[in-house]
Amino acid sequence: MQFHPKEMANNLRDYGSFIPGLRPGKRTADYLEKVMGRITYVGAAFLALIALIPTIVAVWLEIPFFVSAFLGGTGLLIVVSVVLDLVQRIEANLIMRNYKGFLGGNA
Repeated sequence: MQFHPKEMANNLRDYGSFIPGLRPGKRTADYLEKVMGRITYVGAAFLALIALIPTIVAVWLEIPFFVSAFLGGTGLLIVVSVVLDLVQRIEANLIMRNYKGFLGGNA
């Protein structure tokens, strides 16, 4: 996926939009570029941490690496996303069935 800050800044200006506190044009493009750089570095650090988890677990728990690598990295991301989706579905179902109980008082 590609992101062009100058093009995005021009599109914002053409549609009459702006980022509060920034002038349209070059300053907006510079700001968007700075924000995308920060997001990229934080995302890369997170993915590097996820990739290192199997090694850390293998050393810390003194288990063979192939055992810790079985549920590390990509598997961990999949498990977390499935658990988050499951919790969201359970919460939606509970709210649907007990709407008054979640939002209402004792009345």
